Amino acid sequence: MPPISPPERPEQRRGQQLLFVALLFGVLLNFPLLGAFNHAGRVAGIPVLYLYVLVTWAALVLVTGWVVRGIKN
Repeated sequence: MPPISPPERPEQRRGQQLLFVALLFGVLLNFPLLGAFNHAGRVAGIPVLYLYVLVTWAALVLVTGWVVRGIKN
């Protein structure tokens, strides 16, 4: 018979999710990906690198808010 694990507390799960979000966006905003977007191209007159950083930052804010509020799927 497998051991029964204690149920996870919501605070513990939320902390794990926030740690994952921080690590994910740490990777997304680090050199290898930033280097891939660092070229002379423009989208709607905005440099691609600036647009990438802005969109990634906005996604970070939205995902963090979603995790903190605990919105269910």
